[in-house]
Amino acid sequence: MGWKLTTFFVVVAVAIAVLFSGVLETPPEPLEFQDNYWGRGAKPSPDTKEDEKVYGIIVNVSDSAIADLKNRLLSTRFFEALEDVQFQYGFHRDYMIDLVNYWKTQYDWRKQEAYLNTFLHYKTKIEGIDVHFIRVKPKLKPGQTAKPLLLVHGWPGSVFEFYKMIPMLVDPTSHGGSEDDVFEVIAPSIPGYGFSEVPHKKGFDQIAAGQMFLKLMERLGFEKFYVQGGDWGALITRSMALLKPSVIKGLHMNMPTVKFSAVYGFYLMLGSVAPSLAGLKEEDYDKVYPASRQLFFTLQESGYYHLQASKPDTVGFALNDSPVGLAAYILEKFSTWTNPANRDLSDGGLEKYYTKDELLTGVMIYWLTGTITSSMRFYKEAFAGRALEAPTLQVTVPTGVAAFPYEIIGHVPESWCYWGYPNLVHYTTMPTGGHFAAFEQPGLLADDIRVFVRKVEALDAPEKVADQ
Repeated sequence: MGWKLTTFFVVVAVAIAVLFSGVLETPPEPLEFQDNYWGRGAKPSPDTKEDEKVYGIIVNVSDSAIADLKNRLLSTRFFEALEDVQFQYGFHRDYMIDLVNYWKTQYDWRKQEAYLNTFLHYKTKIEGIDVHFIRVKPKLKPGQTAKPLLLVHGWPGSVFEFYKMIPMLVDPTSHGGSEDDVFEVIAPSIPGYGFSEVPHKKGFDQIAAGQMFLKLMERLGFEKFYVQGGDWGALITRSMALLKPSVIKGLHMNMPTVKFSAVYGFYLMLGSVAPSLAGLKEEDYDKVYPASRQLFFTLQESGYYHLQASKPDTVGFALNDSPVGLAAYILEKFSTWTNPANRDLSDGGLEKYYTKDELLTGVMIYWLTGTITSSMRFYKEAFAGRALEAPTLQVTVPTGVAAFPYEIIGHVPESWCYWGYPNLVHYTTMPTGGHFAAFEQPGLLADDIRVFVRKVEALDAPEKVADQ
């Protein structure tokens, strides 16, 4: 009877797995380019040629904008804080008072503006709006070539979060790499974020952004290139690999997205009692279980998501009007998403990883461009079209994953990544770091990108396999 019972459970398990796997479902249609227009007013006629000029810009904010900011900071109205709480209720009042005092008396935007301009900034019109990007070219020796790499940020970030990592990629010999590791970096601002124009039509989602960035890279003359992203940047670059895989040499991400479906739930249950059958390694188990831990954390920390995915413009009025409110809303994410344990610290642990100048410059980019509301609309648009369907499609290009331990979506084991990325060629379990990897751990992320690209290059030229 024992073997019969075992056989019965195996058959039932297989049947459930097949049922939950999605093989009986109609597969989603592949992503295709759309005839998009995001500019003001009516869409130009097909005979109207878009201005494809790429022109340089300088980040330069008016004195009146800085004066307005200071006046608003001077009139900040603070509330009374609870006793014996730190960041558990959100941004701590006492630390905000300290930060605002620094903002008013010591923070120097002109100094930060000069730092931003150490990289060259450009704009070009694509699908009716001006797209901003920075482009950093390495100094090449005779016979040396650079690998083009597109870096895409997320929310509530900007291209600024790449500033510490970019020198490590374009000048690798000064940062632990070899002459073969040199990159040319292009980092665009997602439309509606920072220096890119705000889309003026409904529907601008992660797939639309991916299409736009593919057009950007084509306009810049790149036939094939690497892409890297976290947060929305991971979904945008994933969409790029789905839309036009022939031009993507490799996809590297620090927030892998997989289909959260019934099959995911099945493997989650199976792994709790039989880890090896669910493809889990010993080191995966404590990161995944108890599953209730991640669920509770998600419930605690996803209020912003529900708000932005439903009524972003409502909260946008408050955040666009108050610099202190904007700073609290953004920087609280940089605290908890870097490490959940930071909620128990009076300063949210922010200055363990970032300087006040870095934190405030990230906020200033949103404040001075007035783009917090448009950036939050990206969440609502994700539910309006096919953006959330994209994770159900398999990416076929060579893929690499850097799994940081405090990533807010939780740990995605290597074996589970194959569901969405069958051509996974690289996976690294990072020793430390959270959601804002490029900003917090630029050295770790840059090194992982180098290792991934070496592996992909070796696939194209087996005789030149790098010594890993």
